[in-house]
Amino acid sequence: MPTILRVRGFRIGFYQADLQEPPHVHVRRQAGDAKFWLDTMKLADARGFADHELREIARILVAHQDALLAAWQSEEKNRGDSSGENPGS
Repeated sequence: MPTILRVRGFRIGFYQADLQEPPHVHVRRQAGDAKFWLDTMKLADARGFADHELREIARILVAHQDALLAAWQSEEKNRGDSSGENPGS
């Protein structure tokens, strides 16, 4: 998983293979792993994090939401058609 951001020991990123899903990030630290949807900043899944850690992660993601969405969109663009045209449009 490429790391987009590191904050307070949390490693935040996404997998290129996940680009067919709605924009989201995975957050990892030690044994914890969580997935948050970027458009709504809602928790999709989590294990190994306490509730207070999930609240802290959510605050971090909200503070960096624009940059995280921009990274997702940039990666989508990089994986798209190199001519800049969308196939089938």
